[in-house]
Amino acid sequence: MTIEIIARVKTVLKTQAELNQDVNGLDIDADLFAAGMSSRATVGVMLGLESEFDLEFPDSMLRRDVFESIRAIGNAISSLQT
Repeated sequence: MTIEIIARVKTVLKTQAELNQDVNGLDIDADLFAAGMSSRATVGVMLGLESEFDLEFPDSMLRRDVFESIRAIGNAISSLQT
């Protein structure tokens, strides 16, 4: 996972995650659900990430743990890009 991926993930989170705090103030391991992201917002995040990175999350990755932190999302995206 690169710094560029993290920055792009944060951009999507800013517009889609409906967090109760600034995403730039979060550690990459912080729990996004504890920071206010709802399961409904997760769908927007997923769609935003698919558009941003021109990829599709397979059904096997549509789990809470894949979207629980910036690091988890970045790792998922990195695995899909290889």
